[in-house]
Amino acid sequence: MIKFEHVGLRYGVGPEVLSDVNFALAPGSFHFLSGASGAGKTSLMSLLYLGQYPTRGLMSMFGQNIGQMDRHQIKKIRQNIGVVFQDFRLLNHMSAFDNIALPLRISGQPEKEIKANVEELMDWVGLGEHRHMLPRAMSGGQQQRVAIARAVITRPRLLLADEPTGNLDDEIGMRLMGLFDQLNRMGTTIVVASHNTMLMEKFSHHSRLILDRGCVRLIEPKKGIKERLGSIF
Repeated sequence: MIKFEHVGLRYGVGPEVLSDVNFALAPGSFHFLSGASGAGKTSLMSLLYLGQYPTRGLMSMFGQNIGQMDRHQIKKIRQNIGVVFQDFRLLNHMSAFDNIALPLRISGQPEKEIKANVEELMDWVGLGEHRHMLPRAMSGGQQQRVAIARAVITRPRLLLADEPTGNLDDEIGMRLMGLFDQLNRMGTTIVVASHNTMLMEKFSHHSRLILDRGCVRLIEPKKGIKERLGSIF
């Protein structure tokens, strides 16, 4: 699904923040992305959601070379990617419900189906009583759950999450990781950037991408039986 070959990234004329990055992610795989502060995790995630493009090397997604694609093709690729940004990027003039429903409305899904799907997901992430609240009236943890729900509501082929459990208590954090696991079992490829070593140990059946000095190395998951996690889908 994703392949980087000798990829480098620099901003302007400065030094490379990512250098000679090589890895491949199979369809339906689940990976934690970790590394020291300043290692380049945000830059790598930006490449993965096509917010930036490599300054050198080959990057392909869904079997297509990004460097050979036009704007229309890039737009179609992005429609298959769900992103949970660290700063949430919610629309403050819209309710929590409408923020989550937005991707479904853009895709033209019938309003009756949108209502049922969004309400079910909001109940599952503990926001059922906050459907009509505006983001600015919500806590940071509540806003984060809205951002996560918006990213997963379309069941994307690729989900990228930057510190998705950072502002959440342990119970909600585990429920959301359970949701990610369910999406993964349905075929979604998932990359979660995290500093939370306890979380990565809890889900040690997933592989890790370690970012160090601009390069990436892949650590395969530990062998073992996956935990039983509740289903939303």
